[in-house]
Amino acid sequence: MVGRRLLAFAVAAVAAVALGALAPAAAPAPTLGHAVSGSSAHRVADLEQTLLAAINGLRQAHGLVPLKRSEPLGRAAAAHSEQMGSDGYFAHDSADGSPFWRRVERYYPSTRWDYWSVGENLLWASPEVDAQRALQMWLDSPKHRANLLAARWREVGLSALAVPAAPGPFQGLDVTILTADFGVRR
Repeated sequence: MVGRRLLAFAVAAVAAVALGALAPAAAPAPTLGHAVSGSSAHRVADLEQTLLAAINGLRQAHGLVPLKRSEPLGRAAAAHSEQMGSDGYFAHDSADGSPFWRRVERYYPSTRWDYWSVGENLLWASPEVDAQRALQMWLDSPKHRANLLAARWREVGLSALAVPAAPGPFQGLDVTILTADFGVRR
C-alpha cells in the first residue's frame, strides 16, 4: 500500500502528418479486456473537467487559444487508458505495437482534411493525484510542456481512469491513468 505518497510516471509524443503520407484509417479498436471493465475501474470525470480547466488556464496565460473538448479524441484517450490498465503496460504505442497516431486516427480521422496533427501526454499516478499536480508533473517535463503549449492544438480529449490493483508496470497498485490526446484538423 502506498498511502498518501504520490507515485507518477509520464511520457509525451507528437505526430504531425501531411495527409498524403497517411495510410488508410485502421479498423475500429478491439474490445477492451475485462480487468478494467465494470465496477473494477471507473472514469474520474471530475478530474478530467478540472484538468481541462487547468490546461486552458495555462494556455490562456501564455496567450494561446483554449482547447475545445473533442468527443472523438476523448474516445481515443479513454480506449488507450483502459487498454493500458487492462493489459498492464504504459506506452504511447498500442498493445499491438502500432504507433499512437494510428490509434488516435481511428477515432479522429484525417480524411477530408489538408492538415492533421495529433499529440499525446500520458501519466500514471496514485489515486490522490489532482488536476494541479498532474499539470505540474507534465510541466516539469520538456516534452509534456511542449505538447501543452503547442500553438497548433485546437482540441483535446482527456481520460482519467482509476484502476485498482493495476498489473504490469503499475505493480498491483491502485492507480489513476491519465491520457490527453491533442489534435488539430484544417
